[in-house]
Amino acid sequence: MAKKPATIGRKQDGTFKPGQSGNPAGRPVGARHATTLAVEALLEGEHEKLTRTAIDKALEGDTTALRLCLDRIAPARKDSPVSFVLPKVESAQDAVAASSALLAAVASGEVTPDEAGRVMALLSAHKVLATVSDLELRIMELEAKT
Repeated sequence: MAKKPATIGRKQDGTFKPGQSGNPAGRPVGARHATTLAVEALLEGEHEKLTRTAIDKALEGDTTALRLCLDRIAPARKDSPVSFVLPKVESAQDAVAASSALLAAVASGEVTPDEAGRVMALLSAHKVLATVSDLELRIMELEAKT
């Protein structure tokens, strides 16, 4: 029995298999959207003049122009550094100690739960790397003995 065309290249749950596009003949890599091309055509050769006008208006006190300029010069940070005492992490056991310190920092209000979640993700990834590195060393030592 032949598959329906809508199911070719899909897994049983209906999603596409990894590396399989829903439209293999779709937009080529690097192709640009028609709206982007139209806007660029409208602004052709006017970038410097428009930028200078926005700066001049900002300097004259136009708050909208000022906000636009500042957003381009110093965009709002999407992330900020987390500052708290974290023990040195070189092994899986150290990562457990560091996560305990992180939980204590959350409990004391020194670090927000959101910040802690991001740091915990880093600690977890580091723990995996430390564990893999340790296992690799052990295997190399065992192989050297044989």
